[in-house]
Amino acid sequence: MGVLQRVIEDEEKRHLLFAVIGGVSLVFSFLGVRGPLALDPSWIAVVLCGIPILKEAAVGLVTEFDIKADVLVAMALVASVIIGEIFAAGEVAFIMSLGSLLEERTVRKAREGIEKLVDMTPRTARILRDGAETVVPAEDVRVGDVLRVLPGETIAVDGVIVAGQTAVDQSLMTGESLPVDKGVNDEVFSGTVNQLGAFDMRATKVGEDSSLQRMIQLVESADASKTPIVRIMDRWATWIVVAALLMAVGTWWYTGEIIRAVTILVVFCPCALVLSTPTAIMAGIGNATRFGVLIASGDALERLAKITRVAFDKTGTLTYGKPEVVAVRSFSPEFSDAALLGIAATIEQRSEHPLGRAIVRYAEEQGVKPQALESFVAIPGRGVAVRAGGRQAFGGTLQLMLDNGMDPGTVLADAVEQYKASGGTVVYIGIGRVIAGIVVLADTLRPDARETVSRLHAEQVLTTLLTGDNAQAANSIARAAGINQVRAELLPEDKVRIIRDELQASNAEKVCMVGDGINDAPALKTAYVGLAMGGVGSDIAVDAADAVLVHDDIKRLPQLIVLARRTALTIKVNIIMSMVLNFVTVVLAAMGLMGPVVGALAHNAGALLIVLNSARLLQWKYHPGSPVQAGGLSGSGPTA
Repeated sequence: MGVLQRVIEDEEKRHLLFAVIGGVSLVFSFLGVRGPLALDPSWIAVVLCGIPILKEAAVGLVTEFDIKADVLVAMALVASVIIGEIFAAGEVAFIMSLGSLLEERTVRKAREGIEKLVDMTPRTARILRDGAETVVPAEDVRVGDVLRVLPGETIAVDGVIVAGQTAVDQSLMTGESLPVDKGVNDEVFSGTVNQLGAFDMRATKVGEDSSLQRMIQLVESADASKTPIVRIMDRWATWIVVAALLMAVGTWWYTGEIIRAVTILVVFCPCALVLSTPTAIMAGIGNATRFGVLIASGDALERLAKITRVAFDKTGTLTYGKPEVVAVRSFSPEFSDAALLGIAATIEQRSEHPLGRAIVRYAEEQGVKPQALESFVAIPGRGVAVRAGGRQAFGGTLQLMLDNGMDPGTVLADAVEQYKASGGTVVYIGIGRVIAGIVVLADTLRPDARETVSRLHAEQVLTTLLTGDNAQAANSIARAAGINQVRAELLPEDKVRIIRDELQASNAEKVCMVGDGINDAPALKTAYVGLAMGGVGSDIAVDAADAVLVHDDIKRLPQLIVLARRTALTIKVNIIMSMVLNFVTVVLAAMGLMGPVVGALAHNAGALLIVLNSARLLQWKYHPGSPVQAGGLSGSGPTA
């Protein structure tokens, strides 16, 4: 794949060089500069940009009898040269070369993320045989083998833990912001990372059946299945070519004046029509760049205009993707809430667990300093036990408290359930043989998430939350953001299935998936449009997406969709204008009222008119709630 990628990139660079040289030559020609022997510099554009067009048109016509826009452009090139309009010929060649360059770039970008996924595949595994550890290539692991995974290692295959306890970072597969505690009989997945204790596992899915390999396959298959939008020029090219030839031949036969026939071919040249889409697309992309959105291709902007539903990932997209302390509550008369925070920071100060680090960070922000520790013991899958100030203290799960003879009591248990129902994760703090209180952490909602969802609903765009996180956390975030359709505890293939089969196939919707993690890459590729968070998003998610929010500013999403709709409207207006101009000039040319020089002039004036109309998009500004902008789709408001 690497060799092929380099070949594609070299070809793209060559085409870019030819386009730049051709564009410069047209500028010199326009300024009246002439080369040796008074040669028009436009010939450079004709040769560098035009010959590939002539070759492609000839090959397609002869080998496949495929009449596309290239055939009509080739006719215009030849006719322009015949009547001496070299500048017009160079202009046509230059415009078509730019369009081809954009297509090549899109194809190359479509495959880049797959190589990075392959690079993340674990190369080796630590297998247990006859009581001894042996490091073997990951592909040699078989179903039923027992593997040992040490802290910090990436899990090579899917399996079930048979001994040990740990916490596993599953963000690669599910997007969960917090590590998941694992014990005996719990499942673990390839590509996820063991964070704390060592454990032994029995392999259940290996090779191409493992979770990471299935995700790679999903990205590849989704990429291949995304149907490209056929350009209007190619769709109409056959009829335009036939009409141009019939009109030119008919006029020559009827009048006997070949100059009229050549003029018809010149004015029939679809330069204005060719410019209708790319100029509007480039102006739309330029406008989007100003407010921090990078769009991978013109095709992506066209698809954004048709979006009917936005599917959000939760962690890192609607939320910040890291745990934050949201509550500290003491249930002991001996300690205030502030004192409990100090005890929690003392307990967790040496912890490597993300929850522990978040508690210590929050205490520092509140100006609370931990006490010195006399002893510290990490208990994988449970929490930590420490001794400070002559007293024993514990921080971690409810099971850790129960193991050490502590009873939560009814009042504390009810409070914990309320926090869990709102999506919080609870860390119990025990002193001696008493649970002194709790620290509640949660992945917090971005402040502009609710406004974003509200504006999408105003634009008649439905919303859905697709997340690998647990149902309680998902429903809590969805309620806060105003999203009323939630699907939780999903693996990457579940997101793909829901988007492909339930939304886009069954409901015939156009879905925009918004995500940030590696686990979102297959869904981003499967969705009609994929939008990645550029600031916190992984490289693989960004590469899999059609557009990127550079600064993770999700409130720009409604603006982007409205801009795409406005761009689509501009393209339609451009096409109508170019077709009307072509009709009028062809009639005048056939009547002998327009010669080749005036025809070429009208042809260039029409192209300039299209460019100016498209350029208006560069100055377009978003006004939320405008009835002109909100009318892009028909249908009812958001429903579950």
